[in-house]
Amino acid sequence: MNKIYLQKFAKNLKKIRKEKGIKQDDFLNVEGISRSLVSMVETAKSDITLSKLKIIADVVGVKPKDLLDFD
Repeated sequence: MNKIYLQKFAKNLKKIRKEKGIKQDDFLNVEGISRSLVSMVETAKSDITLSKLKIIADVVGVKPKDLLDFD
């Protein structure tokens, strides 16, 4: 993934998560997702798979496309 898109995704995920009042620690009991993974994604240090995107979207309470809407 192009680094600029990864950075935009990271910023969007963090913004939506904070707006919803969800902490990174809220991912502790989510299978396949760790707090450290969320942190790395939100700082654009890690890319994720589509399946992890869906899990994160579910936890945050949005559709996956909402996390990708950063234009």
